Amino acid sequence: MSLILVFQIFTTGAIASEVADLPDLTPDDRTWVIDFAKVISSSTESTTSEALEKLATETGNQVRFVTIQRIDFGQPASEFVSELFDKWFITPEQRAKQTLVLLATEDHRVAIKTGAEVDQILPKEIAASIASETMLFPSQKSNYNQAVTDGMNRLVAVLSGLADPGAPVIVAETDLSIKPSEIKTEPVSASLVVGGFLIAATVIPMVTYYWFQNQS
Repeated sequence: MSLILVFQIFTTGAIASEVADLPDLTPDDRTWVIDFAKVISSSTESTTSEALEKLATETGNQVRFVTIQRIDFGQPASEFVSELFDKWFITPEQRAKQTLVLLATEDHRVAIKTGAEVDQILPKEIAASIASETMLFPSQKSNYNQAVTDGMNRLVAVLSGLADPGAPVIVAETDLSIKPSEIKTEPVSASLVVGGFLIAATVIPMVTYYWFQNQS
C-alpha cells in the first residue's frame, strides 16, 4: 500500500496536521511529490517527479515536496519539517543526501530541511531564498503548482552542481493594467465654461467694431 493511500485512510477529513499524524516513509520509497493537501495537478506532479527521479539517479540527492493543509497549534514550519525529516530518515546515512520541502497551504508557509551532504552543496542562504522568495510568493496567491515547479527548478540546478538561477523576478503591478474605459477624467468646471462665454461675448463685438472702423 502506498504512502499516500495510507495517509488518506488514516486521516480522512483531517485539516490540520501534526508530525505524528503522518505515516512513516519506507527506506526504498521513491515518491517525490507527496500531496496530502491535494493542491498539485497531475501534470505538475509528473513533471516534478521525473526531474527529481533523474536527479536522484544521477547524483544520489533526493528531494521530496510535501504539502499539508495547515500545521497544528501554530507550530513553526521549520520545526515541523525538522521533526518530519527525523521521522522519515532515521540514520545519519539516510539523512545525508535528503532534502525535504514542506508547503502548508492554508498557513501559506514554506520550510526546507536538508541533510549534511546537501548542506555542502546547497548553502543555507539559498535554501532560505527558495523557501521565502521562490516558493512563498506564489503560495500566498494559491499558485501551488508554480511554487513547486519554481522550487524544484532551483533545487535541481544547485544539487546538480550548476549555478543557482536565483529567485524569480517579481514584477509589480502597474497602471498598464488599467483599461482605457476605466480611466476617469475630472469634469470641466461650470464656472470656467460660463466665464469663457462672457469673455467671448465681450471680445468678439469689440474686434468686429474695430475691423469695420479700419475698413471705412
